[in-house]
Amino acid sequence: MYSPDKTPAWLALEKLAIQNKNDRIVEYFSKQPFRFSEMSIKKSGVLLDYSKNKISTDVFAQLLKLADSSPLHERRAQMYAGCRINLSEERAVLHTALRNRSQQPVMVDERDVMPKISAALERLKCFSEAIHKGEWLGFSGKKITNVVNIGIGGSDLGPKLVCNALAAFKIPDMKLFFVSSVDGAHHQDILQGLDPAQTLFIISSKSFGTQETMLNAHSVKKWFLANSNAESTDIKQHFVAVTANSKAANEFGIATENVFEFWDWIGGRYSLWSSIGLPIVLSLGYENFVQLLEGAHEIDQHFLEAPTAENLPVLLALVGIWNINFQGAQSHAVIPYNEVLRDLPGFLQQLDMESNGKTINRLGEKVSYNTSPIVWGQTGSNGQHAFFQSLHQGSNIVPVDFIATLEQPLETPEHNKSLLTNMLAQAEAFMLGSKDDSQSNFNNCPGNRPSNVLLIDKLSPKTLGALIAVYEHKVFVQGVIWNVNSFDQWGVQLGKKLSARINDLKHAEHDDSTANLLNLVQRYF
Repeated sequence: MYSPDKTPAWLALEKLAIQNKNDRIVEYFSKQPFRFSEMSIKKSGVLLDYSKNKISTDVFAQLLKLADSSPLHERRAQMYAGCRINLSEERAVLHTALRNRSQQPVMVDERDVMPKISAALERLKCFSEAIHKGEWLGFSGKKITNVVNIGIGGSDLGPKLVCNALAAFKIPDMKLFFVSSVDGAHHQDILQGLDPAQTLFIISSKSFGTQETMLNAHSVKKWFLANSNAESTDIKQHFVAVTANSKAANEFGIATENVFEFWDWIGGRYSLWSSIGLPIVLSLGYENFVQLLEGAHEIDQHFLEAPTAENLPVLLALVGIWNINFQGAQSHAVIPYNEVLRDLPGFLQQLDMESNGKTINRLGEKVSYNTSPIVWGQTGSNGQHAFFQSLHQGSNIVPVDFIATLEQPLETPEHNKSLLTNMLAQAEAFMLGSKDDSQSNFNNCPGNRPSNVLLIDKLSPKTLGALIAVYEHKVFVQGVIWNVNSFDQWGVQLGKKLSARINDLKHAEHDDSTANLLNLVQRYF
C-alpha cells in the first residue's frame, strides 16, 4: 500500500528540511551561478521560474525521486486512457479528452468518447454562429445581444475567468453576465436594464438540481415572463441548458433541442472545456474557443510525455509539496499582475482546495500529512497596498505565485513597465528581505520567503488555455503524491444535503445555536 510519508524520498526530504533549516535562498544563487536556467522551464508561451524557493540541489533530487516513486506515471496513463480513477464515484476523469485535438480514440467502457465530444463541439459552433449572425432570434424577432449564464462553482468560475481574461477578443455587441449567488440583489442588479426580448439565459448544472442554480433559474424565468409579452412557450428561444439531466431541463420548460450534453466523467471544476464553455463560445467566438483547447492540449501532451525533471506541471507541483509538507506553509497566494486575470485566484482556489482539501486517502484511510493549502489572492498592485505587509513581515510563511503577461497594451507603456517591475521587485524582496540597522527593528523584513514567477508571452486564448491546464495538472500530481482522490468533493455534498433539509427538521434535531438562529431567520419569512 503506497503512502508518501513512508517512501525513502519523503524520509530523506524530512532530514534535508532539518539540515537546511538555516539556509537562505539567496545563498543558493552564489552556489549555482546558472540557477535561473537550471530552475526555469518554458512551454506553450508560459515560463515558470521556481529558482526563488528554498530548494537546494539535494532537495531537488529527492523531490524528483518522490515523484518517480509515487504512482504518478501509472495514474497519469490511466487518466488519459479513460480508466475509472475517481474511485469513490466510480467515474473516469476525462477533461483531457475534451481538448484532445489529435482525435485519437479515448475509450470509456469500451466506447470511444471522441465522436460524442466532436458532436458537442459542432453543436456549440452551429449554435454560436446562429446567435452571432442573427439567425437565432428572440420570440419577438429581435437579435440576441445579451447572454446571462446561471451556474455556480465550476459552472461559473471557469467560464467567467476565461471571458473576463480574454475580453479583448470578445464578439462586438455581445454582452455577457454571470449569475451565481442566490442573493436576490445580485441577479436583480444584473437583470435591470436588460431587454428580455434580446436576452439568452444559459442554465448550467450537471444535475439540473443544484439548489442555488435552480433557485436563480426559476427567479429569472419569472422575471422574463413578467417583463416581456412572451408566452410560457416562448422561453424556448431564450433558455438553453448545459446538463447531464435533460429530463429535468425539459420539465423546467427547455426544449430537448436546446439542451447541450454534459457527461459524468467531467468534474465541475474541470468543465470549462466542455459544453459548460458555451458562454465562452458566445462571448469570444468558436475559433477562439478552439484556440483555448489547443493551448490546453499542448500542455496535456507535454505533461504526458516530458520526463519528470523537465515537466512544467510536475515541477510546479513538487515545489508546492516541498513548501507545504517540509517547510510548514499552510496557505498559498496567487497574485496576477494583470487586471484581466483578477478571477484567476478564485478559480484556482476551487480547483486546488475542492480537489485536494482532504484528510482521507483513496482507500478511505486517514492521512497523517498536510494536503491542499488555503489558496487565496488578488491582483498585485492592489495586494501590495493590502496584505503584502503580512507576506513580508508576518509570522506565517506564505509561498506566492506571481503571474504576469509580458506583452501588454501598447497605449500605456509606462503602466506596463511599472506593473512588471513592481512584480519582479516584490519577488526579489521576499527573497532578500531587509535589515534595519537601528535598535527598533521596525524596518526589518526577514526575507527568505519563497515564490514562483510565471510569465506569459502574450495573453491569448491559446496561452490562457495552456496556463489553466498547467494548474490542473499540478493539482493532479499533488493529489497522486498525497494519495487522495482529487476528483470527488464529499464536503461540498454535505453542505448541500444539510441546506436542503434544514427547514424540515424539528427544533430538537438542531443544536441550540442553529435552532435559535433559524427561529430568528424564519420570523422574516
